[in-house]
Amino acid sequence: MEQQLAGEVEMLRYARQLKLLGEEGQQALKEATVMVAGIGGLGGTAALYLAAAGVGKLILAHEGIIVPPDLNRQILMDHDHLGMERMSTAVAQLKRLNPHVEIEGYNSRIELEAARPWVEQADIVIDARYDFPERYALNRLCVQTGTPMVEAAMYGFEISLTTMIPGETACLECLYPDIQQDWEPLGFPVLGATSGIAGCLAALETVKWITRVGAAYAGVMHRFNTLDFACYSVHVTRNPDCACCNQGR
Repeated sequence: MEQQLAGEVEMLRYARQLKLLGEEGQQALKEATVMVAGIGGLGGTAALYLAAAGVGKLILAHEGIIVPPDLNRQILMDHDHLGMERMSTAVAQLKRLNPHVEIEGYNSRIELEAARPWVEQADIVIDARYDFPERYALNRLCVQTGTPMVEAAMYGFEISLTTMIPGETACLECLYPDIQQDWEPLGFPVLGATSGIAGCLAALETVKWITRVGAAYAGVMHRFNTLDFACYSVHVTRNPDCACCNQGR
């Protein structure tokens, strides 16, 4: 069932972006469901700007409680909620920002069977998880369900971004066929502003995909170093031997 823009209230809220997206684009956002896997510095920023933009439904997944090292970058969290569940705090913050957005929040890691119904509901997924096992699980679910995935990551001062379209572009396992054993998920260096830029780029890519305003960054990996603003893009192709997206072909 289509959700219609709620008259003057929402038209005023989105007045400035309507100049860019048009009413048709804004309506497409209203009708869209986006899953954001991870609501830390990157995913939390993406969720914030998607809620602000008027996405109709957000499905969020991230486990755990708020701890002091979160607070340099996780803008949906705050000092007064230290020790409390991360997800409930994030959902409350987003609802305060935009009560028109429907939000499902799950205090959970990404696991194949648990996350399947969330991915199945989504029109597009943002991968903002901090470890490779969860990223691989999410990638496999997106391939199985045919759901586009914005793959966004950062480490130190560097940001990586691409959009993966099952059956058309490389999937995550095409690019990284082996689990990254040297990844340090609980202690990698991060500056809040860098993860925030990555989250904004992921949100922008998602809005572009939903509204068809501009071209999605599909089949291309963009790298951006926030320390010196150096950037480059490389074309990425499917691996014919990929154990995920080419299995059984």
